[in-house]
Amino acid sequence: MVHVIRSFERPDAALVKEISQYAPSTLHEAQGRTGALTSRIKPIYSGMRACGPALTASCHPSDNLMLITAISLAQPGDVLIVSAGDHPEQGGFGEVLTTACMAKGIVGLVTDAGVRDGLAIRKRGFNVFCYGLSMKGTVKETLGTINRPIVIGGVAVNPGDIISADDDGVVVVPKSNVAAVVKASAERETKEARMMAALEAKGSILELSGMDKVLALKNCTYG
Repeated sequence: MVHVIRSFERPDAALVKEISQYAPSTLHEAQGRTGALTSRIKPIYSGMRACGPALTASCHPSDNLMLITAISLAQPGDVLIVSAGDHPEQGGFGEVLTTACMAKGIVGLVTDAGVRDGLAIRKRGFNVFCYGLSMKGTVKETLGTINRPIVIGGVAVNPGDIISADDDGVVVVPKSNVAAVVKASAERETKEARMMAALEAKGSILELSGMDKVLALKNCTYG
């Protein structure tokens, strides 16, 4: 088996720019409420935002050899998404690797592990989504894979899929679906904007959402 695949097909840059306009929660809803990673994976500080093609890596627990290798292969705009054994008690990413990522133009890291040097990462302005902070170091000994399919946070991810993350969490949009999800997200936001305008004009949330009809069909009674 080839451990490291050096390159993969990324979505068109214009599509990446378009999909970056929409929040992860919107993308999740627009693609049929799919693609959301476990809610345990969150930004280490509020306000972080990342969106871009997935560069995938798998690491053994408490070993960051393949993470370092992945950084070396990344292109500007990529999001590193690293399956690290679903193990929060490790800090295999910190200020040094943050510096390396930013120098490469990587826009964020998503991992099912911990990271360390939280204050330094925040000061540098890098976007990290993980289980939390852990000072426990890692070794650099065991081979994993790079740019092969992984499963992280309960979701399958392929190289080149879109990763979108903010305070609400992380969502994956398969690269084959990006254009369709952009269109559905735009339609959803237009619909919600109209509803909010109507609500501000004192409209009924039940009528505007159609929930009045749902309640009637269920024979809801009021006292």
